Amino acid sequence: MTITITAFERSPDGGQGMARDMRVRWALEEVGQPYGVRLLSFKAMKEPAHLALHPFGQIPTYQEGDLALFESGAIVFHIAERHAGLLPDDANARARAITWMFAALNTVEPPIVDREVAEYLEDETWYEQRLPFIDERIRKRLGELSGRLGNADWLDGAFSAGDLLMVTVLRRLEGSGILEEYPNLSAYVARGIARPAYKRAFVAQLAVFTAAPTA
Repeated sequence: MTITITAFERSPDGGQGMARDMRVRWALEEVGQPYGVRLLSFKAMKEPAHLALHPFGQIPTYQEGDLALFESGAIVFHIAERHAGLLPDDANARARAITWMFAALNTVEPPIVDREVAEYLEDETWYEQRLPFIDERIRKRLGELSGRLGNADWLDGAFSAGDLLMVTVLRRLEGSGILEEYPNLSAYVARGIARPAYKRAFVAQLAVFTAAPTA
């Protein structure tokens, strides 16, 4: 059965791999599964047809036969469970990789997203007042993560779905200057985005933005 995911018709990230369909594309590339993409406008994302797949009107979604999923983390987990390459065979190592998936999305990502929201949606005065507190939260998490990673290439042995999600989360700090304060995390992200599967996913997402008509 053909896998179909949804993505922005014209991504607000400018095709730079920040939109969350990137995580799903990367996972599918890592496990060697072909997929199709259905592009959606912001208007279409709030219409009944899409809301039946994603009750919150966002992307990505995942469809395969009669299975429909939403939430990028859940989709990556589904892919990793059903195809070799993203979760270890050893039961304990597998459980640890899944733990890192949750850590990426539940512990590391929230303050990073808070920073983005403050930058784009809040007035300048309020943003300037809040930014030091948000950045302090981010640095606390990055310091803890940096300490745990140490000199290792990946979070727990071989590359896993936990690393895939963590790298996409940390990439959201690009341009802030914060990630560069932690050389081992910067190198970690660089290793992730150097993977051939990531490069294929990035080119595919960028091609959508490049081909989209200018608003």
